[in-house]
Amino acid sequence: MKVATPPPSVLQQSKKVGDLSNELVRHFLIECTQKGVRLKGCPNEPYFGSLTALVCQHSITPLALPCRLIIPDKDPLEDIGDSSAQTATNSAVELLKQGAACNVWFLGSVEMESLTGYQAVQKATSMTLSMEPPPTSTVVHFKVSAQGITLTDNQRKLFFRRHYTVNTVIFCSLDPQNRRWTRDGITSAKIFGFVARKTGSSTENVCHVFAEHDPEQPASAIVNFVSKVMIGSQKSK
Repeated sequence: MKVATPPPSVLQQSKKVGDLSNELVRHFLIECTQKGVRLKGCPNEPYFGSLTALVCQHSITPLALPCRLIIPDKDPLEDIGDSSAQTATNSAVELLKQGAACNVWFLGSVEMESLTGYQAVQKATSMTLSMEPPPTSTVVHFKVSAQGITLTDNQRKLFFRRHYTVNTVIFCSLDPQNRRWTRDGITSAKIFGFVARKTGSSTENVCHVFAEHDPEQPASAIVNFVSKVMIGSQKSK
């Protein structure tokens, strides 16, 4: 990657200005594992099912990279007239075709009336954490695609499968208060939620609350994918 300025560690070590020009190209290794591909040495990076998915995701949000990747939508030697926003939209569409999936803890669903946004996720999280007895949680398969979000409870503890079409999912974020889920043998898992229209209603919302299950598939990456890729693609139409 070509970067604007060298990393702080390089600036501290190098006293010769002439040497710095050689530090403007940074190298990042991509490792292949049974779980998929990821940036090596970056524990907060999720695994991706393909190299294409990794590149597309980093064109939407930089994650551990110093800046977003730029994907040309035509030959770089040709005159580029499209805006960077259009390029990002194209990347999102391609990424949605690939889809993304991981396992998360499903903590419950809370009716929000017409409330949405960060306030809805915060309120739903507060209500979920204050429940006595605590809610029955289960690990579900969380899949995001061009069709929407599909939850599959493989152990069928609470349900079998639930699908939320892309046009009903209106918001997704981490808990604004950064509270953690500490049950189910988990010491500190970030909580997130998405708000969707209640079935058969155009004004009533439901907030579905989750906690990250695998530190290698962080909640922030899931939220970014839903917000910037899935919902973002829907808004750009």
